[in-house]
Amino acid sequence: MQPVVTVGLDGSPESLAAARWAADEAEKRKLTLRLLHAWPMLAPEPARVPAEVDQNYWARRLVHTARAELQARHPGLSVVGSLVADDAQNALLQAASESEMTVLGSRGLESVESYFLGDVSMPVVARAERPVVLVRAGRREEGPPSAVPGRVVVALKLHGSCDDLLDFAFHTAAARGVPLLAIHGRSVPLHARVPWGVDHGIAEEMTRDVQNQLSKALHPWREKYPRVEVADGIGLESPAKAVVQAAESAVLLVVGRREHRHGLAPHLGPVAQAAIHHGRCPVAVVPHG
Repeated sequence: MQPVVTVGLDGSPESLAAARWAADEAEKRKLTLRLLHAWPMLAPEPARVPAEVDQNYWARRLVHTARAELQARHPGLSVVGSLVADDAQNALLQAASESEMTVLGSRGLESVESYFLGDVSMPVVARAERPVVLVRAGRREEGPPSAVPGRVVVALKLHGSCDDLLDFAFHTAAARGVPLLAIHGRSVPLHARVPWGVDHGIAEEMTRDVQNQLSKALHPWREKYPRVEVADGIGLESPAKAVVQAAESAVLLVVGRREHRHGLAPHLGPVAQAAIHHGRCPVAVVPHG
């Protein structure tokens, strides 16, 4: 199968926003866009029957309408429709294993409500074998004047392998022709706190240590993608807070998810959770070892 970007369509404003974002990304990466609509009650493709008795009519119309809009916006883009007679979660997980990336709509709810975010999107994000991007409807296109617009932001933990994460982030920045910011957040230990803030000497030592680790992690990718303008940032605060703040006005925030071991339930870490629920831009969750 040729490389594709798959987007899950269900007719919601979130899924349509995801389809538009996915079309833009597929065009930049020179890939085919697949519009996937899954419905367990999908009937076998009938012979010619009137619309009023065709139970697949609305499913086909949903995909056809989205495809017509996206091809009008991107005349050179290859767009294919896919109707699947399956549960949406199963269909998307299967599609994710066959796609360069899968794009889904996200409501990005806050606080307690975030526990109920999407019956489909969260399990797919937690289980998918390839990157999944979540896109909000009506997302803010421009940040405040003080923000640096138009960059990809990648959150780095700096322990364990982050090659898959950096590969995706650098590839996206290169395809879009935008800068990349690598951000690392690290909470300050209690013994470093003083009444007026953080002990200056300890803060300097922590910053110097993280800077060395960031430089080492980014070096091979700077060489592989010499045209990508790269910066790094260090936040001496909770990693989740540092990442969400750094992603203000970004075109994409890239976070990692550890591939789950056999026998353990898949889950998302606190940084990925914060990014999905509170980030203002599209969020890519990339599984890695």
